[in-house]
Amino acid sequence: MPPSYSYRASVKSDVSDERINVYLLRPAAGLLVRILFDTRMTPNQVTIAGIAIGALGAVLYSWGHPPTTALAGICLTLKDLFDSADGQLARARKTYSRRGRFLDSIGDMLVNALVFAAIGAALMREGDGWWAAVATAAAFLGMSLRVSYHVFYHTSFLHVAHSYEVNRTSEEMRAEDWEADRITVMLQRIFQVLYGWQDRFMFSIDRWSRGELPGDERWFGNRPAVQMSGWIGLGTELFLLTVCSLVNSLHLYLGLNLLLMNIVWGGCILYRRVIVRRRIAGTG
Repeated sequence: MPPSYSYRASVKSDVSDERINVYLLRPAAGLLVRILFDTRMTPNQVTIAGIAIGALGAVLYSWGHPPTTALAGICLTLKDLFDSADGQLARARKTYSRRGRFLDSIGDMLVNALVFAAIGAALMREGDGWWAAVATAAAFLGMSLRVSYHVFYHTSFLHVAHSYEVNRTSEEMRAEDWEADRITVMLQRIFQVLYGWQDRFMFSIDRWSRGELPGDERWFGNRPAVQMSGWIGLGTELFLLTVCSLVNSLHLYLGLNLLLMNIVWGGCILYRRVIVRRRIAGTG
């Protein structure tokens, strides 16, 4: 008997997820999932639709006009909505797959790269010079690393809670992975190229933050720390870009991306390194 729709079954965790996801994007995506639940549309088709919407947003950014910039920001929010809906639909139907996991992440990287390239090109045409290319490249890299940091601890929290273990904190090829279908193997190898070095960097940050402490439930299950990193997740990052796009302030966005969001990231790292580590060490 096929499962009946349940919003609760479609979400991962209200603790480790981003606040904007918990209170805005996932409830909104839940409405879309409820409509799609009994249709033939697959989660991967929802993912592809989201990628197409995000790519349209990049085209609109490249035009560099205030109305199209605002529309581009709306496209990013819609893309993020579909980005939430694909996973929620898969979990609600209990049809989640490794192929969908990789397609989703690769699509995110593709859309983000197109969007930042488009923003940089538009600002250069407006007379900002090569600094715009450098600033947007740095913003893209910074956002990618911050999001990877959030995903690392979000996934680790879910693993220690034994609530959702389809995703791994590191997606290196294992023996069983080679037994998957050819498309899934190809997507995983592309994922490795795009994200493997970021995963290794996150493991290095975690080892530095943790020191000699074991990577157990006390470390990865720390709720304040994982909720803090939720402020640098992809939904929050794209929402910030959307708001700045609606008021045609892409320069403001680049400043917030390069300064404020990296300060928040640094605060997340130091909180684990100093506060969480000290508290765990003090309890023995």
